[in-house]
Amino acid sequence: MRRKIVIAALVLGVLALIQCGDGRRWEEAPPSRPHSVTITEFGAVGDGKTLNTLPFQNAVFYARSFADKGGAQLYVPKGRWLTGSFNLTSHLTLFLEEEAVIIGTKDPSQWPVVEPLPSYGEGIDLPGPRHRSLINGYNLSDVVITGNNGVVDGQGSIWWDWLQSHELNHSRPHIVEFMNSQQIVVSNLTFLNSPAWSIHPVYCSNVKVHNVTIKTSLDAPLTDGIVPDSCSNVCIEDSSISVSHDAISLKSGWDKYGISFAKPTSDVHISRVDLRASSGAALAFGSEMSGGISDIHVDHIRIDSSSKGISFRTTPGRGGYIAEVVVTDVIMDSVRVAIEFIGNWSSHPDDHFDPSVLPLIDQITLQNMEGTNISVAGVLSGIEGDPFTAICLSSLNFSIAESAASSAWSCSNVSGYSESVFPEPCSELHDPSTNSSICFSFPSYSALAVA
Repeated sequence: MRRKIVIAALVLGVLALIQCGDGRRWEEAPPSRPHSVTITEFGAVGDGKTLNTLPFQNAVFYARSFADKGGAQLYVPKGRWLTGSFNLTSHLTLFLEEEAVIIGTKDPSQWPVVEPLPSYGEGIDLPGPRHRSLINGYNLSDVVITGNNGVVDGQGSIWWDWLQSHELNHSRPHIVEFMNSQQIVVSNLTFLNSPAWSIHPVYCSNVKVHNVTIKTSLDAPLTDGIVPDSCSNVCIEDSSISVSHDAISLKSGWDKYGISFAKPTSDVHISRVDLRASSGAALAFGSEMSGGISDIHVDHIRIDSSSKGISFRTTPGRGGYIAEVVVTDVIMDSVRVAIEFIGNWSSHPDDHFDPSVLPLIDQITLQNMEGTNISVAGVLSGIEGDPFTAICLSSLNFSIAESAASSAWSCSNVSGYSESVFPEPCSELHDPSTNSSICFSFPSYSALAVA
């Protein structure tokens, strides 16, 4: 009885009100689930060796019967629960107790093969289908994955080896993927060793990720943390992410597939996160951004020991846009390139892209940043004939590492405005003929607002 009371209280804290740090209030969610089942009731064995794919599938199937009765909670107690891929259902809470570990099996046959995402056309690693993620939700509403600091371990090393040795048959899976779903909460858990990405909401709305820890080996190939992809109303808060590639990456489809699918990523708030990306960017926009990315607010982030701090990526053939972005209150340490805009990120899903389809990069505001041991303050490289515009920098102070061999800033095919930036940025960003009226800002962050 005491266990059920504690779990109900934790779920109440997660669900009672989904609210982002900027004060946006989402739909009220049920305060708790009136029904609860435990994974052991379906024959699961938490010894780290017994395969529990069928018990997880059966438990979710049983929980589905309570969907019109207030929903159900699937409780995972202490233990090591080996499993293959399984799907969730609406009005469900998956709860991992302290010292509960869900482990992804290394047997690829337990990760079914599914079609590539329609906004991508191909898999992220190889043409054609992809492996389904470990924990999946399709066309769902009101789903919570939470716990008392439980763990989900994707055991990704075997997938990394297959990728590097060119032995993959299909693109790697993620740990968690929600598709065409709404009212999703992921909280109070640790995610380890994803084969590819750790948390991937795609074509979703009303998504909150908070108080999670994500880690992969810093030399693992192309592992990302949280990837909101063609999603709206997303909140990421109070989390720590350390991966090899991109810690948080905002996406919206790839070339003609993303253009025709036409579902942007918008209305995203990211706050109070610690990020590390050994070979990628702590915070990345694109390069798969063909459906558009806009209305993005990022504040109070810490970035350390990363190849890139904040990166905006695109290329001819992408189309789409990245616009109306504010990133503020950032602390960086030991970052090779603090700010990056790149217009020749040349990966494409196939050879049938049209290089005349150009992206729009406009109204990006970066302000209130401090950096120590920075090798390069900024590399801003737009597209010839399609410059990036209204790039605004304010109150940036980067201490350049003594070992840095190159100049602090490099710019081409960009325009914008800057004030109170050290080292002094490129001439393209402090043209006397421009002023702060070109800059984008949210109402509550008006450092660059028009006077």
